[in-house]
Amino acid sequence: MEYKNSRRTIIFPILLAVAMILGIAIGLSITRKIEQGDIELSRLLTPSFPTTKLGTILSLIDSKYVDAVPIDSITEEFIPQILSKLDPHSIYMPAKEAKESMESLAGEFDGIGVVFNMATDTVIIQNVVSGGPSEKVGIMSGDRIITINDSIVAGRNINQNDIVKMLKGVGGTTVRLGIERAGAQSLLPFEVVRSKIPVQSIDAAFMIQPGIGYIKLLQFSRNSHEEFVNAVMQLKEQGMEHLIFDLTANSGGFLDQAILIANEFLPQNALIVYTEGRATRTAQTYADGTGRLIGQDMVLLIDEGSASSSEIVAGAFQDNDIGLIVGRRSFGKGLVQQQIPFNDGSLMNLTIARYHTPTGRSIQRPYNDPEAYNNDLLNRLLHSELISADSIKLSDSLKYVTPKGKIVYGGGGIMPDVFVPMDTTALDKHVTSVMANNILFNFTLKYTDEHRTELQQIKTMDDIKAFFEQNEEQMYNEFVRYAASKGASIAGADKSSQDFMKYFIKGYIARNTVLQDNGFYYFMYPVYNIVTKAVEILETAPDQRAIFLTTIKGNESPKVTDGTTPEKAADKKTN
Repeated sequence: MEYKNSRRTIIFPILLAVAMILGIAIGLSITRKIEQGDIELSRLLTPSFPTTKLGTILSLIDSKYVDAVPIDSITEEFIPQILSKLDPHSIYMPAKEAKESMESLAGEFDGIGVVFNMATDTVIIQNVVSGGPSEKVGIMSGDRIITINDSIVAGRNINQNDIVKMLKGVGGTTVRLGIERAGAQSLLPFEVVRSKIPVQSIDAAFMIQPGIGYIKLLQFSRNSHEEFVNAVMQLKEQGMEHLIFDLTANSGGFLDQAILIANEFLPQNALIVYTEGRATRTAQTYADGTGRLIGQDMVLLIDEGSASSSEIVAGAFQDNDIGLIVGRRSFGKGLVQQQIPFNDGSLMNLTIARYHTPTGRSIQRPYNDPEAYNNDLLNRLLHSELISADSIKLSDSLKYVTPKGKIVYGGGGIMPDVFVPMDTTALDKHVTSVMANNILFNFTLKYTDEHRTELQQIKTMDDIKAFFEQNEEQMYNEFVRYAASKGASIAGADKSSQDFMKYFIKGYIARNTVLQDNGFYYFMYPVYNIVTKAVEILETAPDQRAIFLTTIKGNESPKVTDGTTPEKAADKKTN
């Protein structure tokens, strides 16, 4: 985000962009409802801007300027500039970008139903969606896509995103594929009719230990609540008594889905979240008491990648004394955007309010310094915040107390009850050499290809565990030789680094079976210290869990130039 200091360079583009936006918006006839708030665009427009002179200037430029001027292109260029002067999360998305963004949250898209990888410049199908259009015509995992609609795509160094675009399309249309299959003498022709493919927001849901269920939610998409409830019910049928709910790296999504999931855990009349804005009424959302998980023994995981809707759920649990929050301080994105669609398919996300947790904490971290805001993760690393709880600065002026007397802090993001430092094992030189150069991942693709027949027989977690118990030593020795052939010697790696690489190998290979991400997370969790801490906590009797609560004592937060607290600074509009 770029901020210029010249008054002219700031004001003129803003005024020009305002005039353009208003000129376009007034001419739109939009009947679609806006996602949040159910308000029509026409009701958002106000006559308070002096548009006459600027509107006249634009009209004169359009009609009388010596050269033809692409007003639409100028508008597309200036709208992002004006929004960038407001806050980090008020943004404009052109039609193409808006479509892709909405599709990722919509819960489904039209495609052929395969999971593929192109690490070797060939489209290798890793998994076929059960019941999807590719499975129906006989396409199998391990197949290689050589041609798409008679165009050769193998060995052409085509970008993976371009392959996705070629395979996706309007439902009901047909894509012709030329498939190379082991044992076949020539390419096998397939015609696949594109249809709706569900986009799962639950990455994984399985029993991580007897009695302990694990659910990883990647984002809050349109069907997340339904997926979550289904996953919980399935785990309960498998004997789940304790739950690990993983929201690490979950950047947010639909607010209503976050509220519905939080409602499953909270007792009646418990406040979930409230919003405050200059032009919007303060709105509180309370639990209705119908949740199926009220009283559920639970640990919620967050980290620096958990944002927005993830932080609303974490804040609601923490401020209502539900479960334990484990991990690292969350991202700190607590601004409410209203989605305003335009009739050309583009849209604007305009910040209209701020989220607050039940105790009154603002989730949003300060953004009065754009450079510091954009470099927040780097700054956390440099100041050791991701490594040591003692490096985290908290201000007593932003201290809040939950109903049961637990101390929590505002100032941006959610501070976990139990701090877990970032694991630095991956910084070992041996691990770095095979991870940074993609050697480990490419080995797992090669191994999967060579053992495709055996891996296709795997149906359950017990099956894959038995496979690894029988083959782990030989598999790792193969990896050592493969890495050496690629110029990475790992023969001198210590046991912890070897274990780290072994878990990654098993996780990637398990992902290439029918178990998919369940297999990946199951074999990865022993080297994921946030999850192992959660397991340790849940294996301890509830009345003894106080030993896991980390008391974080911090110094006062750095002073803000105008003398306000960081939380109050976040309430100021940045110019």
